Amino acid sequence: MRRLAIKSLAILALWASQAVAGDAPAVLRVSGQIANGPILLDFSQLRDLPQIGIETSTVVTDGTHRFTGFLMRDLLEHLDAQGDRVMATGLNDYVVDIPASDFMQFDVIIAHSMDGKALDRADKGPLWIIYPRDDHTELQDIRYDYRWVWQLSEIEVK
Repeated sequence: MRRLAIKSLAILALWASQAVAGDAPAVLRVSGQIANGPILLDFSQLRDLPQIGIETSTVVTDGTHRFTGFLMRDLLEHLDAQGDRVMATGLNDYVVDIPASDFMQFDVIIAHSMDGKALDRADKGPLWIIYPRDDHTELQDIRYDYRWVWQLSEIEVK
């Protein structure tokens, strides 16, 4: 167990040093009730998670788009998250609490691209929480629209 903890700390230190050195800039900070946290993640680490695509409309874009990213529940499982909600924060300081049950009930993703193009800061990126709203009528409720955090920069598991 001690060896695993030391190895995990070494990996975290390496990831943090890469982010500071500019080799792999961190794009997402995850803290709270996770194993070995808080942690800074870069795009290569996030792309190591299984990637999926969903097609859905949004309330802030025209038409239907294909979003590519990873399931929020896969990220939380990968980090051994233990909370029942997530506080998501955007670069614009928008903050919202999301029940963790959303991630089990729906295929909520953290998208890094839309229609095959990387999301950038000027267009809701680099990361955007996306719900499959067209697949579930209950997701077309304004209460869920508030949970779509664009320019996602931080997640705190509570």
